[in-house]
Amino acid sequence: MEKSWEIIRSEQGPNLVLFQTRYDWVRNPRNAKSMKAVVLESADWINIVAVTPEKKVLVVKQFRFGVARTTVEIPAGIIERGETPEQAAVRELKEKTGYAAASWKYLGWFEANPAFLNNVCHTWLALDVVKIHPLQLDDGEEISIAELSLEEVLGEIEQGNMRNSLTVLALSRVFDLREMAL
Repeated sequence: MEKSWEIIRSEQGPNLVLFQTRYDWVRNPRNAKSMKAVVLESADWINIVAVTPEKKVLVVKQFRFGVARTTVEIPAGIIERGETPEQAAVRELKEKTGYAAASWKYLGWFEANPAFLNNVCHTWLALDVVKIHPLQLDDGEEISIAELSLEEVLGEIEQGNMRNSLTVLALSRVFDLREMAL
């Protein structure tokens, strides 16, 4: 039987804009030793596998500060207070890409990084997406959009341009990505 870690106490740490730091003092059930754990509290996220009527995958190219380079990802964002995951997906697709979908399918949720994050990422499949208006970017965003075939998506992964784990995981829920391993 799995023993659980006892939380002795918690205290808030610094607010990091996208995350609120929390420190938990916990007791290891195996040896009763105490330690300080860091948890980054965050709103839940969404990401979207958006597919055009021509079966192209919609991707965003944007500079990511954490890796200091432009990455290729699927559309994604933060669920705002009061929104459902589906409402956030519809909003983010429209704002980040200018596209809208004819139909939506929920693909489930994943823990982004349970080692220190307390949130989840909800994944959606948006079918028959079409461009309806220009991008509506935040001041801190510079994004370009591309429609890629599955072969081009596999090429972006193979070339190391598409390395976001939540992007690759979401794509694997829709497509067989094993082709690149052959």
